Amino acid sequence: MEIFIAVLFFAFSTTITPGPNNVMIMSSGMNYGVRASLAHLCGICLGFPLMVLLVGLGFGLVFERFPHLHQLIKVLGTLYLLWLAWKIASQTPKAIQAGHAKPLNFWQGAAFQWVNGKAWVMATGAIAAFTSAQTGMWWQVLAIALAFLVVAFPCVGLWLVAGAGLRRVLTQPLAQRIFNIAMGLLLVLSVVPVLMELWHYYLS
Repeated sequence: MEIFIAVLFFAFSTTITPGPNNVMIMSSGMNYGVRASLAHLCGICLGFPLMVLLVGLGFGLVFERFPHLHQLIKVLGTLYLLWLAWKIASQTPKAIQAGHAKPLNFWQGAAFQWVNGKAWVMATGAIAAFTSAQTGMWWQVLAIALAFLVVAFPCVGLWLVAGAGLRRVLTQPLAQRIFNIAMGLLLVLSVVPVLMELWHYYLS
């Protein structure tokens, strides 16, 4: 129980802080509202604990054996994040109101975890810190995934509600455009550590 409580604190602190998931769900809340973004929210909140399970139960060993595959996923994921940042920053209220743009669906939100650098750090960090070879790995990994599931909906949901709240405040198209640009830039900043890691990896 003590370990589970420690994992809960770790999960809470890493899930509620800014990152690609929270930036995107906040932007979705502002642009599309809470109801339209619920599928995206569920994709994040269920997709990441599933990722923890798969990584903890051996998927990470694949990347230890084939590190270039992991680096390839990082490169593709970073490019995808930068593309999403551009899409968020370039959204216009007119296009959104006309129905030309849509929020991510459940499967897109869940699949996004595998190209999210912060998600990889959180998953591998939790498994490395809170598992022990002396006890059953399955139950330990399951407990870690459960901890992230418990905190995911309130933490990520808070960002969604905050974005929806801004939707009521930012009523002018110019204000909404500035918000979208700011969210796009924040998403770019969130991948800077991954870019630095890739830079050192390919230059070393």
